[in-house]
Amino acid sequence: MEYKAAYEEWLGSTYFDEATKKELEAIKDNDAEIRERFYADLEFGTGGLRGIIGAGTNRMNIYTVRKATQGLANYIVRMEKQKQGVAIAFDSRRMSPEFAEEAALCLAANGIPVYIFESLRPTPELSFAVRELSAVAGINVTASHNPPEYNGYKVYWEDGAQITPPHDVEILKEVKAVTDFATVKTMTKEDAIAAGLYHVIGKDIDDKYIACLKKLVLHQDCIKQTAKDMKIVYTPLHGTGNLPVRRVLAELGFEQVFVVPEQELPNGNFPTVSYPNPEAAEAFALGLELAKKIDADLVLATDPDADRLGVYVKDAKTGEYRTLTGNMSGCLLADYEIGQKKELFGLPADGALISTIVSTNMAKAIAEYYGVRFYEVLTGFKFIGQKMLEFETSGDGTYLFGFEESYGCLIGDHARDKDAVVATMALCEAAAYYKTKGMTLWDAMLALYERYGYYKDDILSVTMKGIEGLQKIQGSMTSLRENPPKEVGGYRVLAIRDYKENIVKNLETGETKETGLPSSNVLYFEMENDTWLCVRPSGTEPKIKLYFGVKGTSMEDAEQKSKALAVSVKEMFDRL
Repeated sequence: MEYKAAYEEWLGSTYFDEATKKELEAIKDNDAEIRERFYADLEFGTGGLRGIIGAGTNRMNIYTVRKATQGLANYIVRMEKQKQGVAIAFDSRRMSPEFAEEAALCLAANGIPVYIFESLRPTPELSFAVRELSAVAGINVTASHNPPEYNGYKVYWEDGAQITPPHDVEILKEVKAVTDFATVKTMTKEDAIAAGLYHVIGKDIDDKYIACLKKLVLHQDCIKQTAKDMKIVYTPLHGTGNLPVRRVLAELGFEQVFVVPEQELPNGNFPTVSYPNPEAAEAFALGLELAKKIDADLVLATDPDADRLGVYVKDAKTGEYRTLTGNMSGCLLADYEIGQKKELFGLPADGALISTIVSTNMAKAIAEYYGVRFYEVLTGFKFIGQKMLEFETSGDGTYLFGFEESYGCLIGDHARDKDAVVATMALCEAAAYYKTKGMTLWDAMLALYERYGYYKDDILSVTMKGIEGLQKIQGSMTSLRENPPKEVGGYRVLAIRDYKENIVKNLETGETKETGLPSSNVLYFEMENDTWLCVRPSGTEPKIKLYFGVKGTSMEDAEQKSKALAVSVKEMFDRL
């Protein structure tokens, strides 16, 4: 009954405010709700916090935010880097400004200067600001594309990427060491300003960020040629993308940009969608409606913190709007950016394309075609950022492009996280370029398939809630390790990568080698005919994710193979 004791402590302590106590008193007869709010502390994972907003130790509130920030502050002080300061941004979600303010005042109370944005900003601009200000860390208050009841807190290190080893592990230790809320430091905003520890940032960083993006344009001539005719529908899904996306497109000369009016303004309740995810078809319902009215060339949506981009493009032959998955848009942009750089300037000898182990094999084919290096990293854009830092510190490797299957990519090295603002800009530029060639973006996608092969990639998610679910997930991973399949869906398994054990085993020769990546509870099965399967427990939800991909001779062939493999993968998993 420890959760009951924690509940009573929050009700009785003078540390917690009256609004919090009132919220908790309202659930005094609901034992299940009390247990849910207090059975554990909201977990500070390897990237930060994410949870439902509300009172309690297992909720996002000013107290759990302060506690996490105190742990971060303790680590910064231990590293003797407090003078560098911390940059802070927040999105349009409920309580985001308040949580950002609490984090700022906690840091200031620990003698760490803070640079906080005056109003909501995208995640990639926070990453940019960390680098621009030479800050030791960054905090972005956001829950990305989660439902409205959630909020979160992402932590960045001085390179501008989300925290990776060793910083993530050490910060986590410091957060766990904060066991008494009353020991967490804070101060008033007035005192923080008077002490020279609280700085508001905004326009100056905005201008520098947008200027960096505009320098990345490869074909301003094509934009000028098509600006009056090419119609773009854009929705920020009630989030942070509206101002920066519209600004950069306008400054580049795009004249026909139509913003979905119902989704234009920030709104943490996300009233037009059940959850603001650009991967979901429902997020595009209003955008597609507008696109059909004005006969738009493409329809774009950014998630609330504007780090991920969803895309629909018009098929001129049928008049339909076709969706591009994250793999498709990532490959389309990778081919455009690398191909045009090669044509215009030539490519560096150490040029590199980076993707994740759960992204499409087409990425490797693109790298081979252009003769550039190809690197695979673990799931999460922070590992792409980590590889960029490795290039920077070693002097070996020139970043050309990076993307992951979950609708995120980065063009340029101004930031170290995925950037939907620059992705929107680049996709519109690519559309302008192909329009001058008499092609749509869908035509360009079909040309990629013809050149590289018809790759089709998908994912199955199996949710397993509760303690039993976690045990089942771990049992399934153990079973796959101890008895790996020799074939899946009729495709022979050629090699197995076990990222937890750091082993790649060639099943044909018996040879083994190291994965070369950090330890992670992930299994990857390389199969014949460029087919693959990757099994990965989710780091944020009670589910196991089954990623897989095939290569076909046509779109129809790839679609059929993908559907058949999905059935086989599900059957295999059900037998575990």
